[in-house]
Amino acid sequence: MQLKKFWQNNKGFIVGIFLLLFFRTAVADWYHVPSGSMQPNVLIGDRVWVNKLAYDVKVPFSDINLNHHAEPLPGDVIVFQSAQAGDRLIKRVVGVPGDKVAMLNNRLFINGKPVGIQAVESHQLFDEFLNDRQDAAYYSESRPSGDYDQNHTVAESNATATKPYFIRINRRDFGSPDSFPEVEIPQGYFWVMGDNRDNSADSRVIGMVPRDEVIGRAERIVISLDGDNFFMPRDGRYWEAL
Repeated sequence: MQLKKFWQNNKGFIVGIFLLLFFRTAVADWYHVPSGSMQPNVLIGDRVWVNKLAYDVKVPFSDINLNHHAEPLPGDVIVFQSAQAGDRLIKRVVGVPGDKVAMLNNRLFINGKPVGIQAVESHQLFDEFLNDRQDAAYYSESRPSGDYDQNHTVAESNATATKPYFIRINRRDFGSPDSFPEVEIPQGYFWVMGDNRDNSADSRVIGMVPRDEVIGRAERIVISLDGDNFFMPRDGRYWEAL
């Protein structure tokens, strides 16, 4: 009797909570960014919209995959539950199955080709939000076209260059792993890196990311809260595409 009365008095609230949890577990969620490993594109305090339907359709409240309909592509920012790190992480996909990835002095090479890179002199992301030009240099990076296809096999056709994104490089040597020998990525794995190249525990530290650890694609900054300014929202960081 008491349970029935409780349901009648609170059914709207209970159904609302259930629908919210259903949405967050199966459709989309947001991720609070606690570190600077993805600066300058993702800042500490950003709340990031994660599309959980980008690659898979899963049974709500479980990891059962109903429809494996797409794969992360080079340039995608993904959120994944890393067993190696014991934490949920956000990084950028730079290598997909079939790729050969290497780095020399902070310059990426994909399948023997250097990734396109160009110095960027001015942008709100690093001039206003980060204000660390004395310590860092910023570049626009883009994977060359024509070296992968939608099935993640190395190919010389049906591919376009990735959308350019910014990377951050320390001006001083802080002992980062800025070079590594060529690694070939097997099926079912991805090579991910932080855009803050000298301050990111990514595949150089935790190894390749298994496909089944991928939660979804990070697509937008919902809101950004500045911890150095009483967690006030940062102007210009509302619903920004990644």
